[in-house]
Amino acid sequence: MKNNITKIVTTAFALFLFLYPKDTQAQTLEDKIEVAELPIIFMGKDVNIHVIAPEPIQFVDLSTNDLVGDLPADNIARIKVQVDNNSEDNETQKTKFVTGQDIGVITIVGQSFLAQYRAIYREENRTWLASNIHIKAEDMQPLEYPKFKYSNYELKKFALQIKDKKVNKKPIRKKKDLKLTMQLNNVYVIDDYIFLDISIENNTNLSCNIEGMKFSIEDKKIYKATNNQSILLNPLFSLNDQTKVRKSYRNIFVFEKFTFPNSKILKIRLIEEQISGRVIDMKINYSDVLQADTF
Repeated sequence: MKNNITKIVTTAFALFLFLYPKDTQAQTLEDKIEVAELPIIFMGKDVNIHVIAPEPIQFVDLSTNDLVGDLPADNIARIKVQVDNNSEDNETQKTKFVTGQDIGVITIVGQSFLAQYRAIYREENRTWLASNIHIKAEDMQPLEYPKFKYSNYELKKFALQIKDKKVNKKPIRKKKDLKLTMQLNNVYVIDDYIFLDISIENNTNLSCNIEGMKFSIEDKKIYKATNNQSILLNPLFSLNDQTKVRKSYRNIFVFEKFTFPNSKILKIRLIEEQISGRVIDMKINYSDVLQADTF
């Protein structure tokens, strides 16, 4: 049944994208959904509910002051029932809500969906209360945002497909220095996104602690009479958060489509943490980007 619902939602979402171009305002497939039709989350006075989304949460709206919350992580919303902590009468706190009382609507907006829930208070039999809830596909109302063509969840799926591919024996570019080897395995493109598949080999017995990976567009030749113009590129997404390299490391970095003239190069810089502070620069020509594969 769930699979059928997911297929229906996916098909409807695809039709929606076809009928409404990406420069339209964010909207859902449903013109109107009654509050009574929303899925229910049961909440108690002393139990925090953690709502886990499959992608980064953009914002959370709590319709009443009876609910408070925050975002402890990019894809987790922590919500609880508000109580009067200043009240000296503990009995007042116990009777502020009654079991079955509607205490508000929780709205969670991700990069590509909106999910809404009715919060219902339940005091008796607290073992029924869930401490964490995963947002299900059938609870998501797909959104079309001009800013997000692909969500982080979708970019991760693409990056994992690349990681499953074998590393080319002949990488596009390779740089060795100070017992470290950095190589660009391949470049992939899908729509307006560029994926850089990068590997690092540590040829020492000491682990390499990565301080950062920097990407910039630089002048190919630097003349003393002119200023070198450097344009930093920030990845939209990276698959691997690993910072310590014992022997090998592989990561997929995702960028919005970029171009640069033949007089410039794309510089990828690996910076190791101090005190060692080893630095490796690898230069990529625009022709390497133009020959990107699709998948």
